Amino acid sequence: MTPLTGIRVLEQYFLEARCKILDVAAILDRIDRGGGVPDDPRLVQIKQAIQTLLTGSNNRAEQVQLLFSLPYDANWERPTPKG
Repeated sequence: MTPLTGIRVLEQYFLEARCKILDVAAILDRIDRGGGVPDDPRLVQIKQAIQTLLTGSNNRAEQVQLLFSLPYDANWERPTPKG
């Protein structure tokens, strides 16, 4: 299967992207109107993700996913010892 051309992708997904960007802008406006949340790590992550979107990288989705992911923990499945 041949990948879509850049212009075809833009034509197909422009309105969806526009909607999601407007949603993020509205959320940030509500945070500001509510007095802000200085030094909240979640807001820092959102701002870092927005900066990532502005790069010319071709793996932005991966970079944003890693930004919001927890570090790998090899012991995540093991039960915590009691006592």
